[in-house]
Amino acid sequence: MAATDIERGLSTAEVEERIAAGKINRNMELKTKSVKELIIENLCTLFNLINVILAFLVILTGSFKNLTFLFVVFLNTAIGVIQSMRSKKMVDKLTLLTSKKAIAVRDGSEVELDLDQIVLDDIIRLGRGDQIPADAVVVSGEALVNESLLTGESDLIKKQPGSELMSGSFIDSGLLRARVIHVGADNYVAKINNEAKYVKKVNSEIMNALNAIVRFASIIMIPLGLALFASSVSELWDAAGTPGNSALSWCFSELLAGHVPSSALLSTVGALLGMIPQGLVLLTSSVLAIATVRLARRKVLAQQLYCIETLARVDVLCLDKTGTITSGRMEVEGTYPLPVEGMGAGEGDAAVPVDTTVLDFALANVARATSADANETCQALLNYYADRPVEVSEPLSVIPFSSSKKWSGASFAQGSYVMGAAQFVLSDRAFAQVENRVAELADTCRVLVVARVDGFTPDGDMVGEAEPVGFVTIRDEIRTSAAETIGYFNEQGVTLNVISGDDPRTVSSIARVVGVPGADAYVDATTLDTPAKLDAAVDRYHVFGRVTPQQKRELVQALKRREHTVAMTGDGVNDVLALKEADCSVAMAAGSDAARNVAEIVLVDNDFASMPAVVAEGRRSINNLQRSASLFLTKTLFSMGLAALCIALPPYPFEPIQMTLINFFCIGAPGFVLGLEPNNARVKGSFLTNVLKRALPASLAVILAAALDIFVARVFGFNQLTLSTMCLLTSCAASVSLIWRISQPLTPLRVALFVFVVAGILTGVIGFPKLLSIANLSMGQMVILAVIVVITCSVFFKLATMMDSLKPRRRHAATGFGRGVRVRLGRGGGKVSSTGSTAERFAKRVAADMAQRREARTVREAEARALEGVAQAQPKKKKSTGVKRSRVTKSAQGIKVSMPSKKKK
Repeated sequence: MAATDIERGLSTAEVEERIAAGKINRNMELKTKSVKELIIENLCTLFNLINVILAFLVILTGSFKNLTFLFVVFLNTAIGVIQSMRSKKMVDKLTLLTSKKAIAVRDGSEVELDLDQIVLDDIIRLGRGDQIPADAVVVSGEALVNESLLTGESDLIKKQPGSELMSGSFIDSGLLRARVIHVGADNYVAKINNEAKYVKKVNSEIMNALNAIVRFASIIMIPLGLALFASSVSELWDAAGTPGNSALSWCFSELLAGHVPSSALLSTVGALLGMIPQGLVLLTSSVLAIATVRLARRKVLAQQLYCIETLARVDVLCLDKTGTITSGRMEVEGTYPLPVEGMGAGEGDAAVPVDTTVLDFALANVARATSADANETCQALLNYYADRPVEVSEPLSVIPFSSSKKWSGASFAQGSYVMGAAQFVLSDRAFAQVENRVAELADTCRVLVVARVDGFTPDGDMVGEAEPVGFVTIRDEIRTSAAETIGYFNEQGVTLNVISGDDPRTVSSIARVVGVPGADAYVDATTLDTPAKLDAAVDRYHVFGRVTPQQKRELVQALKRREHTVAMTGDGVNDVLALKEADCSVAMAAGSDAARNVAEIVLVDNDFASMPAVVAEGRRSINNLQRSASLFLTKTLFSMGLAALCIALPPYPFEPIQMTLINFFCIGAPGFVLGLEPNNARVKGSFLTNVLKRALPASLAVILAAALDIFVARVFGFNQLTLSTMCLLTSCAASVSLIWRISQPLTPLRVALFVFVVAGILTGVIGFPKLLSIANLSMGQMVILAVIVVITCSVFFKLATMMDSLKPRRRHAATGFGRGVRVRLGRGGGKVSSTGSTAERFAKRVAADMAQRREARTVREAEARALEGVAQAQPKKKKSTGVKRSRVTKSAQGIKVSMPSKKKK
């Protein structure tokens, strides 16, 4: 574009032409779900569908008092919707805080535009602090650009005419104009985001267990429900005197006549309702929702309920350096004065206070003198000397930092000083004298030399030979809480990996400072040019540098293939793919919009120290839910067993309203109280296994009690109302025994809970017999009931003791035993068995080979897509601008990243 075009920009006609052609900068960022999507997601579930069908059957009977179970369904759905809406509102609010305006030149004037009003070939003006809205090429001016959100590398990149700017990066210093070369989906950020636009499956053991229980119940309840209904109808048919040809034909004729077999339907619905863990679903949603509210008070936003549990189970935590361990700012690591002969006797040094070194004086005052356009290095020096007593001297002349000179300087009454890269400030002779010291300091930090000169020319060049007076080392500012947080995860046995786009030596040094185990061994990801090399590096290293966005994702995938539960933290666009792939993803609020929108957890105050609080909430939720869930699963299991029993011995003894009493006092109330207690113990074992070990004894005891009740009722001729009353009371007795057992050790709260449960059951049975369909028992019936209660409770405690004594089964892979041999080490000792016949092993081998080929084909396709995305997303190579950049090209092994050679310091 000609110089005149740079000043004039696009005309109105040219802008309208591009808009008509669709060449506008459409917003392609990852967005949060719409309100409609959130409502549908929480409303259309298998759990809700089953309950709606059962409610429809109850409505047919006209017994509306038995519809109380719908309150649980409504409450559970409401909690899910409200939590999702709250998270959406918070993320949208964070997104709005980011600047959404740009300055463009049109018809010779500068105008302010929304980002989606920018068109192809627009001339945009960018200054310090501006975010680059679209891929562009510099046409005038120069600036230092921070691309850390895109590449993970914290070094500033110099941009001058001809250099390309990537959307999503920031101008650190300088002023320039650039011509937009990509808009909308063609932008670099949009290409990265597009790879993250897939539905991520939530990896939650609790959710998986609940879904498994609901699916199992939905499958088994159909044949059980039909068989139980048929059995109940057959009993009604017998009671009616067996009219017609069969019970089925009689039922149809009754329905056609408008007579619904209400008792058969209600008993069937009562049995099916018991099979659905309604309260457990509600309890889980409530406990996790309360956990998100607690975390919100700590400035932590949980966008997905189950992510709290997932983070508590994590055994590998992948950390991004910039923005997570470090704050994204620079800090002074230290100052190192040099003894220089004759420096103290000079005329210029006479005014330097005796209690201040020449190095400190020069650093503090040069930084202050050049603070008008302070870059990150200058700002770090200003912060360092803000609270240090260094005399302020008025500058006589100031030489601002220049990317071409690589130094800045100023003249004072006390002398003239410069600071910058040693290779550019010192002569070859002077640099040779300090080269070893510079190399030693450069191992962990960026090193600047401070030197005295005779003055400056009118053009800003040094006069005389620079004489070094010392060094200052600059490093990424490490968060004050980082070491403590890293130590916490080390104590919890979590493996830590630091994955960054920065120089691996820098990443390693910072990881060592904060205490990451194995930080001394690091790898440059540019050398991991094949999937095999990358896969092998996962087992050998914990520090990865120069990692591309695609490699970050592949590292997470490799860890998941090893059956690890992986969490990933990050804040940049370069972290989006890995965040999406991880089991639990954590983003900083100050990071990119894309990172916030794909993460399950957002640290609103950008403080990594909040992570232990999230883990603590997850542990409290999981451990308490495991204890409370046994109450809910007890009802599910005994309802299934009792339904099967009542197919042979109809009718089903419970009505839906009676299950409501059990649901509230024996399950719901104690479940909620126990589910919200403090509990920071480590999560052990499988959720479902731990719950079943507690629930099975009570379920078997209830089924035994019901069988005894049915047997006694048939022997003594008790009516249906008496039978249902006896079954209700014996079930309550078993449930109270379970509550007593899981409440150990007793606390004042648990004692109060136990008293409340017993009092509530007695109040319901004695005070509301008509509502709950309770019979007035005779003395003989009470004695029989008491005997059955004693038997039930005794059986429960015996079975519970047996379950507690069982040790978890251990399985170990064994080698050296020969083909077709399996070795298991379990509770009763070792066991050797066959893996099957030769034909069976051959079939398994063929199936495994086919699966391996499918996986290899998937990997090749994914690699091809990644190669295409990287090739399109990387800026095209331009004429050298003095800054050496990495280059991504195709190679025989896939993707090859070439790095510039480094000069020996």
